[in-house]
Amino acid sequence: MTHNGDAPGGGLREARACWIDRDTVVWPQAEPSRRHFLAWSPDGGITCDGGDLTGDPRLIRLAPGTLSEEQRRAWPHLAAHPALKVDPRDAGLVRDALRGQVVAVRRDDGGALVEATGVQLPGVLDDLYAEAATAPLGPSWHAAPSPAPGPSQLGAPSPAMDPSWRPEPSLAVWAPTARKVELALYDSGERTVHPMRRDDESGVWSIRGLPSWLGREYTYLVTVYSPEAGAIVTNEVTDPYSVDVTPGGARSRLTDLGAPGHRPPGWDPPARPAAVPLERAAIYELHVRDFSASDATVPAALRGTYAAFQHEDGQGMRELRALAADGITHVHLLPVFDFATVPERAADRVEPSCDLAALPPDSDEQQECVARTAATDSFNWGYDPLHYTVPEGSYATDPDRRVQEFRGMVAALHRAGLLVIMDVVYNHTHSTGVLGPIVPGYYHRLLGDGRVADSTCCANTAPEHLMMGRLVVDSVVTWARHYRIDGFRFDLMGHHPKANLLAVRRALDALTLADDGVDGRSIILYGEGWNFGEVADGARFEQATQANLAGTGIATFTDRLRDAVRGGTPFDADPRVQGFGSGLAGDHNGSPANGTPEQQRARLAHSCDLIRLGLTGNLRDYVLPSGRKGSELDYNGSPAGYTAAPGEAVTYVDAHDNETLFDALAYKLPRDTPMDDRVRMHTLSLAAAVLAQGATFVHAGTERLRSKSLDRNSYDSGDWFNRLLWDCARGNGFGAGLPPRADNEARWPYARPLLADPALRPGCAAITSARARYGELLRIRASSPAFALGSFDEVRRRLTFPASPEGMITMHVDTEGLDPRWASVTVVLNATPSPATQPMPELAGRQVTLHPVQAGSDDPIVRTSAFDPATGTLTVPARTAAVFVGCGCDAGG
Repeated sequence: MTHNGDAPGGGLREARACWIDRDTVVWPQAEPSRRHFLAWSPDGGITCDGGDLTGDPRLIRLAPGTLSEEQRRAWPHLAAHPALKVDPRDAGLVRDALRGQVVAVRRDDGGALVEATGVQLPGVLDDLYAEAATAPLGPSWHAAPSPAPGPSQLGAPSPAMDPSWRPEPSLAVWAPTARKVELALYDSGERTVHPMRRDDESGVWSIRGLPSWLGREYTYLVTVYSPEAGAIVTNEVTDPYSVDVTPGGARSRLTDLGAPGHRPPGWDPPARPAAVPLERAAIYELHVRDFSASDATVPAALRGTYAAFQHEDGQGMRELRALAADGITHVHLLPVFDFATVPERAADRVEPSCDLAALPPDSDEQQECVARTAATDSFNWGYDPLHYTVPEGSYATDPDRRVQEFRGMVAALHRAGLLVIMDVVYNHTHSTGVLGPIVPGYYHRLLGDGRVADSTCCANTAPEHLMMGRLVVDSVVTWARHYRIDGFRFDLMGHHPKANLLAVRRALDALTLADDGVDGRSIILYGEGWNFGEVADGARFEQATQANLAGTGIATFTDRLRDAVRGGTPFDADPRVQGFGSGLAGDHNGSPANGTPEQQRARLAHSCDLIRLGLTGNLRDYVLPSGRKGSELDYNGSPAGYTAAPGEAVTYVDAHDNETLFDALAYKLPRDTPMDDRVRMHTLSLAAAVLAQGATFVHAGTERLRSKSLDRNSYDSGDWFNRLLWDCARGNGFGAGLPPRADNEARWPYARPLLADPALRPGCAAITSARARYGELLRIRASSPAFALGSFDEVRRRLTFPASPEGMITMHVDTEGLDPRWASVTVVLNATPSPATQPMPELAGRQVTLHPVQAGSDDPIVRTSAFDPATGTLTVPARTAAVFVGCGCDAGG
C-alpha cells in the first residue's frame, strides 16, 4: 500500500519545494544545518513508510546557496526563502529525474528523515525546455506527398482552395515529463495507436500523418508520473491546441480550417467594416444565446445559435443594424470558445418545465424551477473553458458544424457594419482535466503547498509559465487569423503577467493583410484589470492590472465612474446606496446606508470628481478643478486616475456582471419615482459613459431598460432571468420572480416589494423612449471628434470642467481647428430634480445651440434646454443630459 501522506512535514501529497531552474531549488522549510536531496524514481515508486522513504530512490545532492537578484525578481513570492543548489556532479541526472517522481528530502546528520515533500517543476521545465517556445504545436497541414516549405500552425491558412491540394497532417504536443506519448486515432469507433517521436531539446512529441486522417477524431495517450495518483499513469487527453472537437469535447478532431467546407457563404471575399481604435469604440456586450433565444421572429431551430445572426429579418439583427447606424462600432460576444457547462447536443439538454410566466412577479418559485435544471439547460455565461481555440458547440445548430456556423455569425455581424470582439478566459479552466494530465503541475498556478489556486473561481492557469503564456498568444492569433476577430476582452486580466499581454500585442501586430488576411495592428485589446488573489500587488509578477497597463494601449474597465454614477459598490449589503445617477443629488431614498445629509453631500462631491475624471478617460495626470491630479484622487484606497491615454479606459455603467442599470436604479431611486423620471435618470447615467473619452461600453438591452429581475449574478440563471426582449410589448424582464437564491437571497427583503409593484414595470412608451435617447447619445458621440481626443495632451489642452452647481457636471471641449462643424462642445449633466443653470461667461456673445440631434430629440424636455448669449448661461432641465455646440461666431452671425 502507498503511504504518500506519512512523510514528516506534510507528506508527499503536498509540494512545498520549487525547482525554479536547472541549478536551483527553493524550499521554504530548508535548514542550512541539515542535509538536502532530491530523491527521484523513474517508475514513481517513492513512498513513505515507517518514518522513511521506500522504493529505492535515486538522489540528486543539494547544497545551501543563495538566490541571485535576477532570480529574486523572477520569483518574488519565493525571494525571501532559502535556496539550494544542485550539485554539479549530479547535473546530468536532471532531465531523467524530471520524467519520473521527484521528492525533496531533508535529513539530519545521522541520516534520519526530517521532512519529505513533492516538488513544483514549472521553473526548471521552462529553463531546460526553452526551445519549445518556438516549436510547432498542435495540428498543422502540409501538401502531400511532398512537404511544404513551412508547416502552418494551429490550422493556419492552407492553399486549400487549390483543387490539387491534398492536406497531410502533422501533430505535436509539449509533454517534457512524459515517459511516452502516443496518438490515438479513431475511425468509426475503431481506435489505432501510433507512437510519437520525442525531441529531447524541446520536450515536444510529434508525428506526421496521412491525408486520410483528415476529419478523424484523435487523442493523446500520455504516460507520465501523476503526483495526484502517486504513480506512473497513462492519461488519454485531448489536444490543448485543438481547433475542433467532438460534441462534448471528449476527443479532438483533425480539421483543416482552410478547407472549403468550413467557409460559409459570404465568407470570401470578406466584407469587414473599417477598423476603429479604442478611443472611438462604442462596444455592445452580447451573449449569443440571449440574442435570439426569446426572439419569436427567428425560426425556432435557430434560436440561441450562431445561425440566428444570419437571419437578417429577425428583430435582433434589425436592432443590431440600427445600433450600428446610431454609432455602435463593436459587438462584444460573451465566451464563444468551447466551454464545459452546457451539453452541446440539444437532445441532451433539459429545460425548466414550469409555467414561469404564470407565477407571481415576487415569487420564489421561478428561481427554484430554474435551479432544478441549471446544470443541464441551454444557458450559461460560459466562463468555464475546456478548449481555448475551438468554437462552443452548443451555439451551433449541429456541434459538428461549429466552425462554419461561427464564421457565418462573424460574417453576418461584419455585413451589419459591426466589428466583433471575443471575450476570452485564459486565466482559469473549468477543471485541470484538459491541461493537467499532459504536464502535471505545470499549466495551473500552484500555492505554497502544491494545491491549485482557485481565486478566480476555478482552477487558475499560470500564464507566467512559458508554455501556458505561449498557449494564450497562439490561441489569440488563431482566432484573429481564422475567424476574423477584431478585438479581445480578457477576463480577470490582472491574473495575467503584463508581459503576457504585451506578447499578445506583439503577435497581433505582426499579422498583415498580405500574409495573414488581417491587419493585426487594428485589433483592440482590453480586459478586467482587477488586483486580487494570490497574485495581488505583484506577488508573483508584474500584473496586467489597471495601473500597470498605462502606456501600453491595452485598455481596462474603469469601475471608478461606474460606482460614482450607480452609487456604492456591487458588494454593498444594502443595495440602496445612491450615486450621481441614482438620486444622490436630491432624490434621497431614505436608506440609512446613505449616511447623514453632510455625508451625502461629501459623497456627491467626490462622486462628481470621479465622474469628471472618468469623462477624461480616467487619466492619471489630468488636473481636476480641485487642483488634484487624477492619480491623487482616492478610489477605495487606490488612485482613481491610472491611464496614460484616454483609449486605455473602457467606461461603462453596467455589464453582464452585477445588476443591470435598470435594476440598480430600481433599488436606489425612491420607490415612488415615476417611470418617466426613471427613464431620464437611466439616460443621464448612460450619458456619463457614452460621452466620455475612451471606449464606451454597454450591456445588451440596457438601451431598452433591460432587467434580470434584480439578479446580480445571472451566470447560470437560465433563459428566464436572462431574457433579452426585442419586442417592447413583452416588457423588459422585470418582475420575473425573485432572483436565484444562491447569489441574491440576502437582498430578497429589498427585492420582493419592488418586484411586486406594477408601477416599476415599464411599458412600450418607456422602453421605446429609452432606446431612442440612447441612440441619440451615440449619434452625438459619433458627430464630433470632441469625444475621441485620443491623447493625454489633447485632453489636457481642450477639455475643461467649469465650476458647476451641486449635483451638476459640465464638460467643455474646445474643438477649434479639430471639428469642421463646431468650435466647441459642452456637455451638461444635471442629476438634480430641478432645472439648473450653468454660467459659461466665455461663451457670452457666441452662437451656441442645442446639439442638432437633441434639438430633434424624442425627449420633449431636453428640447427645452437653452442658451442665453447675453450672459453665456446654459439652462438644463431636471434629470437631463444636454449637449450644446458652438460655431465660434458671434450670436448674430
